[in-house]
Parts: sequence; C-alpha cells; structure tokens
Amino acid sequence: MSQSIKSLLSSPPNLAEVDIPNAVAVDIVLRLLFTEGDTIVTRLEEVLRLPFKVLDEILLQLQSEHLVEVPGATGAMGRRSYVYRITEEGKSRARDALERTQYIGPAPVPLEKYNKAILWQARHEEVSPQQVKDALSHLVLPEHFDRQIGPAVNAGASLFLYGPPGNGKTTIAQAIAGLVSSTDPVWLPYAVTVGSQVIQLYDRLVHKEFEGDVPADVDPRWSRYHRPVVMAGGELKLDSLDLLFDPVTKFYDAPLQMKANGGMFLIDDFGRQQMRPTDLLNRWIVPLETHIDVLRLRTGQTFQIPFEQLIVFSTNLDPADLVDDAFLRRIQMKVEVTSPDEKMFYRLFSAMCNQLDVPFDKTTFLHLLQQWYYKPGRNLQSVHPRDLLRVVVALSDYEGIPYRLTPEIIDEACWAYFVRSQSDTDPTEN
Repeated sequence: MSQSIKSLLSSPPNLAEVDIPNAVAVDIVLRLLFTEGDTIVTRLEEVLRLPFKVLDEILLQLQSEHLVEVPGATGAMGRRSYVYRITEEGKSRARDALERTQYIGPAPVPLEKYNKAILWQARHEEVSPQQVKDALSHLVLPEHFDRQIGPAVNAGASLFLYGPPGNGKTTIAQAIAGLVSSTDPVWLPYAVTVGSQVIQLYDRLVHKEFEGDVPADVDPRWSRYHRPVVMAGGELKLDSLDLLFDPVTKFYDAPLQMKANGGMFLIDDFGRQQMRPTDLLNRWIVPLETHIDVLRLRTGQTFQIPFEQLIVFSTNLDPADLVDDAFLRRIQMKVEVTSPDEKMFYRLFSAMCNQLDVPFDKTTFLHLLQQWYYKPGRNLQSVHPRDLLRVVVALSDYEGIPYRLTPEIIDEACWAYFVRSQSDTDPTEN
C-alpha cells in the first residue's frame, strides 16, 4: 500500500475526522436502533463499520439528548458491553430520519476521499507479455495476438473488439477481465456521501473481497477488493450510466461506470443495447477524453467523479455503422477478431476433441470441411468445433456408444446444428 493511499485510509480517531456531516452518522445509528430494537455495540460496529471510539462519541451524544438509553450490559468490558435502546423521543427522530432515507449500512465516506482513492489507485501493476499469454492460453488465437491486448490493459484506456460473430470476442474479453481482476487489489468504500445524500457503491455481483490480512489501522469503512469487472450486454440502458434513485429507500445506487472504477467495463454486443449507439457516444465522448464523469443528483446538484477503468467494446457489427470517427478516435486500440483459416480451424477442432475426449479422425475432419463448409460456401467460425463436437457427444451419450468421429455422425451433428432454409439441399449429396 502506497504512503498516499495509506494516509487516506487511516482509521478516524474521532467523529470530526470521519469527514461526513455529523447528522449522517447519527441518523444511521437511530434508524438501526429503531429497526432492530435493543442493540449491542458490536452490532453497531458491524453495521456502521466505524471504530468504537467514534461510535461511543455518537452514543454519548444521543444519551445526553435522551434519544437512547442503556437498559443493561453484556459483560464487564465497560461501555463497549452496553446494550442500547432507543427512547420514545429517539423514535420520533428516527422516523424523521427514515423519511429522509432508509439507508442502514456502513457509514459513507466523503466524495473527495473516494475521488482521491480512485485516482491514486487507477494505475494498477502492469501485466507482462507472459501474463497476457497465460490469460489467453486456453484460446486458439493468431500468433502474437497478445501484443494487441497487453498494451491496452497496461494503459487502462479503451479497447474495441470487432469482427464476425462466433469467433471468440466475448471469450477474449472475459480473459481480459480475469487478467485485470488478478492484478493488485483496490481499496473501495461501501458507500459515498455527497453532502447528506448517500450513494451505495458496493455491488455484490461486482465487488469480490480480496483475501488476506487487513492492516489494523485502516478505516473499516474501506474494504480491499479484486479489481472490479462490470459486464453489460443487450440489457444495458442509458439510465444505467446515471445515478439511480430509489423512491422507496431514498438513497442512490452508483452507475455502472462508477462501480467499474479501478477495473474494467465490458460492453458486449455493442450496438444491440436498449439505446442507440449515438446515445452512448454523446454520454461518454467527454469522459473518454478527459477521464472525468459528471453525475447529477435529483436535486439538480452536479459533481465529478474519476472515469478510470479499462473500457472494452465488443461487437459483431461494422464499427463504421455504429459510431463516427470522433468516437473511434477516443478508443485507443482496435482489434479485429477474424474468422479462422483452415489451419487455425484444425487446431481448434483437435483441441476441442482432446478436451471432450473424442478421438480425432482426420478423414472425418476433411469430410466436414469439404461437405459442410466448402461445398455450401459456409464460413469457418471459431465456435463451430466446440458446438459440433458437443452435439457429437450428446448423440453418442443418447445411444450409449463410445465417442468416435465418423463422417456419418458429423453429418448428423451438422444437420442438427446448422440452420437451413427450405431451399437448401443436403450438402452431403453428390
């Protein structure tokens, strides 16, 4: 941990050093006591993730205002053993607090600290050519393909994967995601506050805790995670890129690009989202250039956050039909993932035979090429060996026979797999 980030994450010695409005922390305590009833201090520590000294300061304040009382204790550990109960006056204050927001969770950190933390951690450790090759080793790819991927990962900028469908763009993107998440971890808070407004950053589907000992002097509101990876496909909507306010709970959920800060954001099947590509262009053209995003609260207040993640676009469509040159210029690396040639198709097919325990047969492979690709004019696709051999395995399992490749079973697999129009003739007919 660098000295800069270490000083930023140091545990606050008192309530003033928590750096959020006093009322924000007080209201969370009141809402928790109102919701759960009699509560021990360790439960408050667990939920709010504040040091005991800070919590005790809040509880002393609430006691002096007759908002909470101490009906008993759980042991002989002094104030840390106390059980706290909210009073009738405290319940009135808690109802007011619940009207403002129903957020009950870790105390948020101020936006300024979050922004600094992201900027200081944006440059993760660089990956070596060997690490990139290892991450892609389970894929059959053209020689030196890693040189098109590694520089983009190390720059942490943007990458555009394009080409015909069925040739592994999504699989390549997922391998990149694994590479990014395996680099040095990132410290992130559970929630952020802008004034008195709470924005929940943590997403259990995105943020995976990094195992290992945590320094004792770290602010417990921060946790160490694997670098986040956000993946969005055709379900992506424009409002997913803005703050989402829940009118029931009355606090905000962070937009996807904020959850991806410090990691990677994959937009798969670009061009098939529930928004026009030009809408995304207009939303992101400035952040891609400046690495700064602007968000707006429903009150109209705007604020800036870092836009620091590896953005990966993956599409089967022609990039020229999706976005203009101005957008493409802001994406530093473009990688075309083409259809395999015969040599690469052979490597894919034999590798998949080995993986599925299907003995490779050269005669059957040549029959497949001739009858189902060259004769009907079908394009080779990287996904076909896996899919066709899975059909072969399914047919063999159904009959209860050993796995083996013959022209007859590959014909049956192709008939089951390829979609044909009524006018198509049997490609195996002479």
